[in-house]
Amino acid sequence: MKIEKVLVVGGAGYIGGYLTDTLIQNGYNVTVYDNLMYEQRYLKQVPFIYGDVRDRKKLSLLLPEYDIVIWLAAIVGDGACAIDPFLTQTINEDSVKWLVKHYTGKIIFTSTCSVYGINNELLDENSSTNPLSVYAETKLAAEQSVLKYANNPLVFRLGTLFGVGDQHSRIRLDLVSNILAKKAASGEELSVFGGEQWRPLLHVKDVSTAIVHCIKNNVAGLYNLSCENYKIRDIAEVIQTRLPKTFIKYTDGKFEDLRNYRVKNAKISNTGWKASYTLEEGIDEMITIVKENRVKNLADPIYSNEYFLNEYYFNF
Repeated sequence: MKIEKVLVVGGAGYIGGYLTDTLIQNGYNVTVYDNLMYEQRYLKQVPFIYGDVRDRKKLSLLLPEYDIVIWLAAIVGDGACAIDPFLTQTINEDSVKWLVKHYTGKIIFTSTCSVYGINNELLDENSSTNPLSVYAETKLAAEQSVLKYANNPLVFRLGTLFGVGDQHSRIRLDLVSNILAKKAASGEELSVFGGEQWRPLLHVKDVSTAIVHCIKNNVAGLYNLSCENYKIRDIAEVIQTRLPKTFIKYTDGKFEDLRNYRVKNAKISNTGWKASYTLEEGIDEMITIVKENRVKNLADPIYSNEYFLNEYYFNF
């Protein structure tokens, strides 16, 4: 039986670390392609190619070697993408449109539930989209290209991620659950503005469990992917159950992030996949990191896409 070759583009990032491990454990021949935007080194014992998604000459020579391309590469988050909208479009949208025209194998693409914007209904994959940011706009345009032109594509609209991936990849402390858990574990007050906004949440490791499940079962199409829908205030209250001394301060008024959406998971659930990790488990991971001083400087901009790119990367 042929061992399928998989190229994980952007595989050195938050999602890619655990995904690479999971693919290898399931018998796939994996190579990571990444420009190490947030990293100074890549030491995981896996074949690695240093490269940028805008280097079309390099990718043109490389892509035909692989049966599956998993495209994780992107500037991620509303704030990070707003720093340089033109660069965001080049990386998040234009590179994907080029990919679908120059690669005939299976493409797996990670989009975002942010494409739904503000919507009070419980949303499925056929619901109207309402992107409110450059990030959501470019991801929506990219996913539409993949679904229209790629061969047997798989696209996930990911919920808001939380938790810790593998032992090598950068921790993200700019995601709502991780931010609040970090603050509570540090003994800080949790400020919740409004708090009625809905978010579909997903442990970062469950992106990997879903991708491998779908490869094995030849699943294709567009899927919402989350473990459960939570209001922002509910996330804070779950954290309080893990750290009872946590004080939550509720403030009326609109938060600057206007997104409000919750999604149905029925379509992906019908394929046999279900989330393996809970919000409580992700919160406990963050508490352990803080309580055991496993991160020397939690305020380092490297743990926030927006802060790091604004302070360092775009000044190079």
